[in-house]
Amino acid sequence: MATTFDVLAEPTRRRIIEELGKGECPVSTLVDRLKMSQPAVSKQLRVLRESGLAVVRREGQKRIYRLDAEPLKELDQWLAPFRAYWEPHLDALEETLDSMED
Repeated sequence: MATTFDVLAEPTRRRIIEELGKGECPVSTLVDRLKMSQPAVSKQLRVLRESGLAVVRREGQKRIYRLDAEPLKELDQWLAPFRAYWEPHLDALEETLDSMED
């Protein structure tokens, strides 16, 4: 099975994750927002579902998808050392820019 990193390497899947992060929605809404065909969106949703990043429920004839952010913890843990490196540098940059405004 693909890792979270592998799944998110595909730009369309990242766009779908961003949309699902706004709230659950049916496939038709994703098709409209992404300006893609229904089969193309469904294909990517299947990968997201299999990786655990998306959950689906049936509502009549519709399939409603929502984000399951649990697998993103792996990504957050991987980024933690980089965040620890950059935060002091960004704070110093902010201080420098603030002092230039005065």
